Amino acid sequence: MILGMSIETFTQVHVIISLIGIVTGLVVLRGMLSNRDSAAWTAIFLGTTVLTSVTGFFFPRDHILPSHVLGVISLAALAVALVALYVQRMRGRWRGLYVGSAVLALYLNVFVLVAQSFMRCRSSAALRRPSPSRPSRSPS
Repeated sequence: MILGMSIETFTQVHVIISLIGIVTGLVVLRGMLSNRDSAAWTAIFLGTTVLTSVTGFFFPRDHILPSHVLGVISLAALAVALVALYVQRMRGRWRGLYVGSAVLALYLNVFVLVAQSFMRCRSSAALRRPSPSRPSRSPS
């Protein structure tokens, strides 16, 4: 159980939050590119992306995984984005710091989605391990 939920339910909640973060992040990115900011979309993007990174640490593991490292990097980028946007109001250099850190956080979220998708895809699992019917090749 994690936060009163089964691991399966918690995983589903985590994935839904991640997908909301990615979709709203793409909306925010489009707004950045067209110079049309939306405070509501931005707040949802930043909030769900923070939640995605934080909830990722709740999964039971006995050692640090690459996903933990990416979570720390994402949270650091999000901290910069939040300070740049809400404290510094994107004045001066803070605008560039906000854009860079927000885009980095979105990129990492999408990266994890793609990596997790490949890990769960049966055909990619077959590529990662040798078939019992054919021997694995050893380097000569």
